Amino acid sequence: MRVVWASVEPVSIQWITDTLNEGRPLAYTTVMTVTERLRSKGWVGRVKQGRSYRYSALRSAEDYTAALMEQALESSSDRATALLHFAGRLGAAEAAALRKALEALPADPDAEL
Repeated sequence: MRVVWASVEPVSIQWITDTLNEGRPLAYTTVMTVTERLRSKGWVGRVKQGRSYRYSALRSAEDYTAALMEQALESSSDRATALLHFAGRLGAAEAAALRKALEALPADPDAEL
């Protein structure tokens, strides 16, 4: 996903493979399989261009990070304490950003549903 997020334009499987192969060798078919799995999960979309497809991100890196954080919270038997421990590890600027984000939320998020 980092390779797709880094590109402004939709990218081909070959381009993704070439970019990833700068770090370590991966088979084209492996990259194609993973990309198609990401597409089936709603992380990337594709459009036909010529004889191949071009892929682009449907969800942001920030959305991915938030989903990971949610998964971590789901694994805790005490979400409030886990959140408290997480917040205690934030630097001053991150804590201020979190406060600002929380203040921007509606008082009762369920009321909006």
